[in-house]
Amino acid sequence: MNTNLFLKQIEQSNLAVNSLILLQNGRTLVESYRKPYRKDTKQLLFSLSKSVTSIAVGIAWDNGYLSLDDQVISFFPDKLPESISDHLAKMTVHHLLAMNAGHHHNIYSQVAESTDWVGTFLSLDVEHEPGSYYRYSTHSTYMLSAILERATGQKLVDFLMPRLFEPLSISRPTWESCPTGITAGGMGLSLSTADIARFGQMLLNKGEFAGHRVVSEAFLERAVSEQSDNRRDENRIDFAQGYGYQFFLCRDGCFMGNGGFGQLCFVAPKQGIVIATTSGMPSTKELQLLLDLIYEHILKGEDEDGFLVSGEGVLNPEIAGTNRISQPIPESIPELNDACYALDNNPLGIRRLKFALRDKQLDLRLIYEDRERRLVFNFERLAYTQDTFIKDLALHEQEAAICASWLTNTILELTMVYFETPYIVTYTFTFENQRLLFQFHQNVSLGLKECSMIGQILN
Repeated sequence: MNTNLFLKQIEQSNLAVNSLILLQNGRTLVESYRKPYRKDTKQLLFSLSKSVTSIAVGIAWDNGYLSLDDQVISFFPDKLPESISDHLAKMTVHHLLAMNAGHHHNIYSQVAESTDWVGTFLSLDVEHEPGSYYRYSTHSTYMLSAILERATGQKLVDFLMPRLFEPLSISRPTWESCPTGITAGGMGLSLSTADIARFGQMLLNKGEFAGHRVVSEAFLERAVSEQSDNRRDENRIDFAQGYGYQFFLCRDGCFMGNGGFGQLCFVAPKQGIVIATTSGMPSTKELQLLLDLIYEHILKGEDEDGFLVSGEGVLNPEIAGTNRISQPIPESIPELNDACYALDNNPLGIRRLKFALRDKQLDLRLIYEDRERRLVFNFERLAYTQDTFIKDLALHEQEAAICASWLTNTILELTMVYFETPYIVTYTFTFENQRLLFQFHQNVSLGLKECSMIGQILN
């Protein structure tokens, strides 16, 4: 194992890993956070949420709340379509867990765009015999959450607090919900990197943590054994070794839960290793590259002298934009005190921009049809603010690190790092006499990633 080379290769490969914890036999070998990401901040997990929902099903199964062979339709007599197909009738909890419920296509948009996710899911055609066709499906996991809430009579987080989160010393997390208030299940959970690592250690310990039995070994054996063949049309090696119960099987007996933009809980039972990361990767190609580095330098690498236990700043130490803090402010910059610009119609819905520039501080107001955002940037240091921004399903107030810099005497760049998520937003303003070119760019996105707008000064 060569942790030093591993971290160096992450940096040289420009992998946007924001935090990383590596455990071996329960001992922390590496713990590192890319500034300004923080040790105790809960991060959005995206689809890594699915693996936690799987364990919730296992706990419910252990305690007799449900059977893995229960029909899905049996939990929702009030939500059933007029005609129940044979395939829908045969769909069970097991099939939802194994991602082989029988849908041929990705049903995400059809369900997500409705207000009744359960009713819409049950109304869709089930083209294949359940168990015969693998199709990764976020809303299959959502249905597991809906089943758990009906079977237990509790919200998913309430059910898991005494059974999973408290035994793992995880403080009460937030978990986004559907329009009718059911916990999303397949997405929307936020945990810290240390929480993810403890979850992985519980999995490595076959369902135990600190002497407490969390979930049965019998369920975990099913969860990390092949239940579906996910090799069809898949060229990423560690996404094509079989699929368990909301876990991907990987090379050499390893397995993982993962989420959009590189959120990862990786377990290597033979080596006693757990790796937890949060990241801002643009695609799963980069996650596969990280997995390749894990196999090369951690699982198969040469032994090194001693271990590296590190803190902030080892992983890609500077986020683009933050490395220009404190650079000199050019002479003859535009007069921005109380300047106001009206914007053309734009996908962000911003109607006007108001600037107030005084000394080393910029006060920016973004005015929408029905609300206003105020952001205060500093040219000499990272500042921190609360702002409303998207997480997985909806807008949420969250903390952001922000800074400002002049690229030239007419181009102003503002950077916002939403460190509860992978999102880094850059606003670039080019001032041309009475006009303004306003450019929005987001490092990763499930929706709009960038756009440009024209503004005209009003005063």
